[in-house]
Amino acid sequence: MQEAWIMLQKGGILMIPLFLCSIIVLAIVIERAISLRRKRVLVPEIISIIETINKPEDIHLALSICSKNEGTFANIVQLGLENKDLPNQELKELISDQGRQEVRTLEKGLGVIETVASIAPLLGLLGTVTGMIKVFTVISEKGLGQTQDLSGGISEALITTVAGLSIGIPALIFYNYFTDKAENLIMDIEKFASQLIRKLSRFQSNKTIETDAQKD
Repeated sequence: MQEAWIMLQKGGILMIPLFLCSIIVLAIVIERAISLRRKRVLVPEIISIIETINKPEDIHLALSICSKNEGTFANIVQLGLENKDLPNQELKELISDQGRQEVRTLEKGLGVIETVASIAPLLGLLGTVTGMIKVFTVISEKGLGQTQDLSGGISEALITTVAGLSIGIPALIFYNYFTDKAENLIMDIEKFASQLIRKLSRFQSNKTIETDAQKD
């Protein structure tokens, strides 16, 4: 701990924003790792009810299960079930619009990670420049013999560079990982939503046929 604090001091003032960037990324990574778990997003109970729903009477049970669960998937399915009597095309558009809104939840914080991945190496580079400026200032004022003063500027240049890359590289890896995971979850949600729409459309068709038969 003490060594880390010494490095922060040697790295200069730019180590403060770099340290804050690392804390922010770490917090978002932990939160996304929890929130984007497959079973947390694609609730197995809801998937099961979508796959087993075979008649209009099952819709009430499906709504009950959705109401007990929170999240992107549950919200989309619940919206579709609550508007089951809409024409097929309108129902598709409604679920699609809701899906676009819910995508924000799955991609929450990823923009911040991407930003940190971009600016952390730049902050490190800025620290390198300021460190080298200090080195050349010492050389111009005191000459090459002041090794202690020179080492301070060189240390600042190297430490900020290492810190910037050490934050930026993992941040970029985590950004790509969570973006890919979110996209896969979105595709799965779309698949189950389409399956639900097809079943609701079939219920509507059967209802229409029954109504026409009763009129005859």
